This record gives sequence, C-alpha cells and structure tokens, in this order.
Amino acid sequence: MRDLKQIVKAYDVRGVVPDQWDEDLARAFGAAFVEVTEATSIVVGHDMRPSSPGLARAFAEGAAGCGADVVEIGLCSTDQLYFASGKLDLPGAMFTASHNPAQYNGIKLCRSGAAPVGQGTGLDRIRELVEGWTAADGTVAVPVHPGESGTISRQDLLQAYADHLLGLVDLGSVRRLKVVVDAGNGMGGHTVPTVFDGLPIDLVPMYFELDGTFPNHEANPLDPRNLVDLQARVKETGADIGLAFDGDADRCFVVDERGEPVSPSAITALVAVRELARARAGGEQQPTVIHNLITSWTVPEVVREHGGTPVRTRVGHSFIKQEMARTDAVFGGEHSAHYYFRDFWRADTGMLAALHVLAALGEQQGTLSALVAEYERYAASGEINSTVQDQAGRTAAVRAAYADLPGTTVDELDGLTVSGADWWFNLRPSNTEPLLRLNVEARSATTMEKLRDEVLALVRG
Repeated sequence: MRDLKQIVKAYDVRGVVPDQWDEDLARAFGAAFVEVTEATSIVVGHDMRPSSPGLARAFAEGAAGCGADVVEIGLCSTDQLYFASGKLDLPGAMFTASHNPAQYNGIKLCRSGAAPVGQGTGLDRIRELVEGWTAADGTVAVPVHPGESGTISRQDLLQAYADHLLGLVDLGSVRRLKVVVDAGNGMGGHTVPTVFDGLPIDLVPMYFELDGTFPNHEANPLDPRNLVDLQARVKETGADIGLAFDGDADRCFVVDERGEPVSPSAITALVAVRELARARAGGEQQPTVIHNLITSWTVPEVVREHGGTPVRTRVGHSFIKQEMARTDAVFGGEHSAHYYFRDFWRADTGMLAALHVLAALGEQQGTLSALVAEYERYAASGEINSTVQDQAGRTAAVRAAYADLPGTTVDELDGLTVSGADWWFNLRPSNTEPLLRLNVEARSATTMEKLRDEVLALVRG
C-alpha cells in the first residue's frame, strides 16, 4: 500500500508520477475533494507537465462520479486557477508540481473564492478518505453515486484573467519599457503573451515553449543558477527589466537593468507602498500588510513609513491567507516571491506583482536599480539550504550558542529566529526534505557574512 503521508504535504499533494501516485489516485482525490468540500461544482486546471492532462481529467472524473459538475479550464497558471475559483465562486484544483523536476506532479486545492485547503483545513481529511479507499495491494476503489454523476464542461478564462489583472494596475500612461521574460518553459509562456498584449512593452521572450521536461533550466528562479540566462539577456539587449516565472507561474522574480537580482523583500516593500496608497486613497486609515518572518527588516519599516500596519506571520501561503482574512490586509509578501492581494481573493499572483513593478518603473524616468535602492537597506544572505538528518539536534545546538547572548531575543513562531541589535537569523526545517533553511540579515555585509558562516558551521557540524 502506498504511503499517502509521503505525498500529502502541509499545503498540497506532491510526488513522483507514477511511482508515488497516478491517475487512479487522482480519481480518488477528486472524489474525496467533493466529499470534504460538499461541492456541487468545482473548477480544474493544469500545467504543461506531460502527466498533467491525464491526472487532471482523472480527478475531474472522480469528482463528477460523486455528483459534482466540473468546469475544466485546461492549461493555466496556478494564479489563473485561483482567479477561476474566485470569479466562478467554486472550489478548485490545480495540477502542478510548481518548480519541481519533470517526474513530479501535484495538486493545489482551494475552496470557493480561492480559500486555501491544507492540513487542518481539509487536506488531512481528504488523505484519510483516499487511504480508506486504497487496498493493501495499492488498488483504489472510488465510491460512485449512481444516478448522481455530474457533468464535465470546458471554459476558457485566460482573457478574463488578464482583464481582471489589468483592471487592478494602470499601465496606460507609463513610458515604453523593454522587458525580458524568462518563462522557463512553464506556464508564464502561456499567460504572459495575453496579459502583456497591447501594453507599452517591447517583450523579449525566453523559453516560452511549454515543455514540462524543462529542457533549458529548472523552472525555479529561487536558485540563482536559473537566473543566469535572463541576466545575460537583459544586459545583451539593454532591457529595462527582467522577469522570471516559476513552473506554474505563481511566483515572479525580478532582475534590474544591470542584470542584478532584486530581492523579493524589496519587491514586497515596493508593491506595499503602492497598495497602501491605493487603500488610503479609498479612505482606509491604517491598512494592514502581511509579511512572513523571513522578509527583510525593510518591509515593516516601509509599511509603517507609508501609514500602514505590518503584521508578521509564519512562512507559507495558508498562514498568509489566514492572516490576510483576519486582518483584512490589502497585501502580503514572502521572501520566496509569493505575493498576495486582497483584490485577488487574497491569493498569490506573481503576474499582478510584476505588473505593479512595471507600472512603478514606467511612471518615472529612472532605472529599476535606482527605484528599488530605497528598499534594499540591509545585507542579506538569501536562503541557504543544508542537508541535515538530525534537524532538531542541530537547531538545538544553534539555539544554545546564541539564545543567552546579551541583547538577543529568541522566538520560535516558525523554526528558530534569533535577533540582535544589528542582525537576525532564522533557521527552520523543510516540511518535505531533510533540510535546514538558513536566512541571515544584518546592517552590514561584514556582520552578515560572519554570522552566516558561524551558524552554518554549527548546522553542518
């Protein structure tokens, strides 16, 4: 019997196809999703991976067999699926493994209005149902409701998605920009042409061919190695900006005119300023902006400087979305380049963040590097991963070394965060791999590098 705990993660379903899961299990997940959400209709989309169409159709069949009508939107980005869930007011399922290698696939699930489904909000119950329908030999017997089968229909929502985003950001009066976009053979190659159509943009496309085998590089811009081609093309073409999307195009990374990466914290601060201004113009006195605990000190500083209230939360979209709902926050940002908007059903959309950056750049005559300089106040390490079998033991060793130093504070909201007067670091375990993830920030590069190396020495033994 397959161990579903290996593929049902904190926020989604993800594993190797067909070794860990296949269309039979996808069909069962579709039925279980309908049982748990009690949905009468759902929407389903998928990315460009070779296994995605078959998995998505099997899920739809399982859902229809339990009486739900299914709207298939076909090829889409994850944020396009969230748009469909919000626009149609239906629970949704997106088949993607985001930036993972080609042999992986997964499902991101949401309730109506793009509300997240994760552990504690339905995903654990879905797993339990599928486990109950799976025999010891791995065969799956999905319950069928005779006479109650739902329909499966098709709808194209790409233009509606583009129109919605462009209704949230005014790009009509910006100066013309040369923009290089690296889609990484992922879903950005599907969405960018439609969203950018008619804008004052000279588009330089890279790897727009949809190919779930990722022939050019992994569709994971968080890894600096996957930005090299984009950086070179920006410099070669004299572009104003470079954008890189991950495989399912829900995250967007930004490169300035020099080919230098702009930190997601700086993008969070820049977009926060724009969203705060719009909210205050609409009469809100002190709008809230959410940021996870790994974003730069710059983010809460900028939010306060522009009349907002910063709220710190754990890493992860389910925590961000819960806090956005609780506080009615106008915007939220993470260090991993996930950006969340109240006007997008509190869901994350890299495309909308990219449009904000393009608008901010095009509304003035300076370079992107000059524009974001205000939001790059500190020296940061970026996220450094270390393979560690004894995650708890190594974390305890780091805590023991720093917790009692004069002037330090410790919190364990998400992993271990230790803060001093001129620095902070966070060390947290991966949810899915034997990794410890380290982020360090300090007022000077020298302090940051020294602290980074000291903590890594303890982590790696």
